[in-house]
Amino acid sequence: MAELKTQQNDASVTAFLESIENRERRSDALALNALMARIAGELGRMWGTSIVGFGQYRYADAKGRIHSWFLTGFSPRKQSTSVYILPGFGGYAELMAQLGKHNTGKGCLYINRLDDVDLSVLETLVAQSIADMRAKYETG
Repeated sequence: MAELKTQQNDASVTAFLESIENRERRSDALALNALMARIAGELGRMWGTSIVGFGQYRYADAKGRIHSWFLTGFSPRKQSTSVYILPGFGGYAELMAQLGKHNTGKGCLYINRLDDVDLSVLETLVAQSIADMRAKYETG
């Protein structure tokens, strides 16, 4: 069975966040870590070398193989911070319109700075996406 390249591991989230060189990006990452931990009801875990993920769900790929992935998470990248909204954005048009300055990919929300977005809207978006994932998938 082929495994996903990015796996949950025991690396320290704290050490990873503290190693972010850009002071503003580090501050944003620490704030996102606290926000997501509070919403998910559990501490983040490292996935690969640069993603902090919260919670976990299981899904079957097109070939029927079972994989595990995080419910939500973030990665402080050089250009912007990626926030993972795994159901995608189709059901969140109203929230997205209120969020503030951002870009999106299929399941990624790209934020240059947390100051660019409305944190209460981001919190609602993350909470709703977690609830939607928990309703759709086996979690644990």
